[in-house]
Amino acid sequence: MRAQSHVYKTVPGCEIRADVYRASAAPPTPALIWIHGGCLMYGSREGISPAHLEAYLAAGWTVVSIDYRLAPETRLPAIVEDLQDAFRWVRARGPDLFGIDCAPRIAVVGHSAGGYLSLMSGCCVSPRPRAIVSFYGYGDIVGDWYSKPDPFYCQQPAVSREQAYASIGNTPITVPRGPRAESPIYLYCRQNGLWPNVVGGRDPAQEPGFFAPYCPVQNVETDYPPTLLLHGDRDTDVPYKQSALMADELSRHGIENTLITIHDGPHGFDWNADDLQTRQAFDAVLAFLEKHLGPA
Repeated sequence: MRAQSHVYKTVPGCEIRADVYRASAAPPTPALIWIHGGCLMYGSREGISPAHLEAYLAAGWTVVSIDYRLAPETRLPAIVEDLQDAFRWVRARGPDLFGIDCAPRIAVVGHSAGGYLSLMSGCCVSPRPRAIVSFYGYGDIVGDWYSKPDPFYCQQPAVSREQAYASIGNTPITVPRGPRAESPIYLYCRQNGLWPNVVGGRDPAQEPGFFAPYCPVQNVETDYPPTLLLHGDRDTDVPYKQSALMADELSRHGIENTLITIHDGPHGFDWNADDLQTRQAFDAVLAFLEKHLGPA
């Protein structure tokens, strides 16, 4: 499926793009903003599953797959600004450029770090999206899972600081360069418990208040959007507990939410399209979006 590629934002040295896949239905159509994962350090807008994309389009939704600047060249506050600017651009330009019904019908879907940004959109984007779908995302970026050495990643060969920063430059990027795609910087962060420090540019032990606005689980309010959370209980990258904590906090505030547990599911479980649990989970995603977006 071919996309229309647009520059939704320009910063010095970097154009930030969105790929728009238009639904076959007649405009105006609902819009689905899709956000890639990659620990905020790698990945790109081209990472959307072709099967998922096809299903979203068949349901009559226009899909807008966005890039954002990657860490550590760009720090967390500016990455979240990209998220906010992407929503503003979709609302402002979407009706004319690709025929969406921007006023009431925009939802967001994200995977892993994209799931995190999807959850962030519920507390930092205005107007808020109509609905949020988070595949193995996280609401707390300063917990022990990110702020202390991770046992799973510490089993892998140690990555030195020099190795980690070998592919890091001085200019903003939206697509990883060279060995960056093999994520040495991420391994280094997880082995040393430094992800918040490297991505945020601050030490959570010294400045916990800096990170509070960037933890969705700390910023749920009564008008937070309905949310669907999907997570495997054998996830060795993002703990299942992250989605469970988010579900508890949403329920505490009376927010409609569902947590779908994929039993024995790993990180990225949804790429196994032959698995019955995966198929049923994605059917639930489509039903949830249909409920809150409606058809074209």
